[in-house]
Amino acid sequence: MDQASHIHLLKHRVAVSINGESARYKELKEDKMYVPPDWPLFLQEDLIRFTKEANQYYHKIIDILTPHLGRKRAKESARFFKTINSQITMDVMFNWRSFYHFLCLRNKEDAQKEIREIAEQMLHQVKNIENNPFKYTIKAFSL
Repeated sequence: MDQASHIHLLKHRVAVSINGESARYKELKEDKMYVPPDWPLFLQEDLIRFTKEANQYYHKIIDILTPHLGRKRAKESARFFKTINSQITMDVMFNWRSFYHFLCLRNKEDAQKEIREIAEQMLHQVKNIENNPFKYTIKAFSL
């Protein structure tokens, strides 16, 4: 998910455990980005170009700062050049009540588009767990 959605989840969580990939502790080698698909094409292209330039600078800054600050602090400092649309990998754990509450709020048409897409993906993942352990729970909650 993108950094902005990560922050959104952190701010609005109740009984949720979140562990996200951190640019502070490791160099983000994969320069993944989120580009809103509903934007006009020229803005999508601008965002892609801007993000690629920022990512190149991020890696360059690590190389520049490492001799001065050490590798750990260089990675930590270079993260300021990552854009808010940079994507990270996250593990999110809910109890069922919290997951259902999250879906009721965020899997709706009026929810922020990016969070709604994440909620849809999460529900899809739960529905497709091997042997379908939540089959009856999902049915009971009309999901």
